[in-house]
Amino acid sequence: MRAVRFHQHGGPEVLRYEDAPEPELAPGEVLIRVRACALNHLDLWERGGLERVTFPMPHISGSDVAGEVVASAAPDVATGRRVMLQPGMSCGRCATCLSGKDNECAQYEALGYLNHPGGYAELVKVPVQNLVPIPDEIDFVTAAAFPLTFLTAWHMLMTRARLKRGEDVLVLAAGSGVGQAAIQIAFLHGARVFATAGSDDKLERARSLGAFEVIHHHKQDIAEEIKRLTNRRGVDVVIEHVGQATWPASVRSLARGGRL
Repeated sequence: MRAVRFHQHGGPEVLRYEDAPEPELAPGEVLIRVRACALNHLDLWERGGLERVTFPMPHISGSDVAGEVVASAAPDVATGRRVMLQPGMSCGRCATCLSGKDNECAQYEALGYLNHPGGYAELVKVPVQNLVPIPDEIDFVTAAAFPLTFLTAWHMLMTRARLKRGEDVLVLAAGSGVGQAAIQIAFLHGARVFATAGSDDKLERARSLGAFEVIHHHKQDIAEEIKRLTNRRGVDVVIEHVGQATWPASVRSLARGGRL
């Protein structure tokens, strides 16, 4: 098969489009023909090199994949099935996995990271439990935009914050993948969403996805706007996925007893 690989760390110039061995299926695994694979910042980090992290070279990145089943070593999986891939790779057998907390598995890795060749190839293999069927009306490119961003946003909102219908949510960096996913999830769950971004087009996009009010973080003070918009109460949940630059505003925007 053909794949995009790198044999050493560096910039885009280290990427090579070349022949690579086809994946060999073990029991319980499925072979996917890749139709779309999104670019995630994780791909840039691992290509550039991460401190104290090593993995076999050459390496195939790509965690956000959509495609079709072409072969299976697992029962009851039809070829031609349209799927996107859940990128979390865990053992599936330990107590943590069996309790539904597979992301806390001691063997947890991501597809396209460390020891799991990813989707920058014509073919990729995954355990059968990582298949997520996609309906015919969703194209492969759209489906490939889902996995890491929507799983991250869902984990933050629903697993960690335990968002409740009717609560107020502040989503930072609304133009990012996680930000756009969080707006949609919170809106569909019945929350009132406030969103921040640094350009008018990103703010308009946030409104179109369900944001109730938007804040231009280059022109407005985030926390002061939140206090004004909530009658000085603050929000129940802040989706903080930026870091040091926004941390003070996130804390100041919280209502008493809020979750960050």
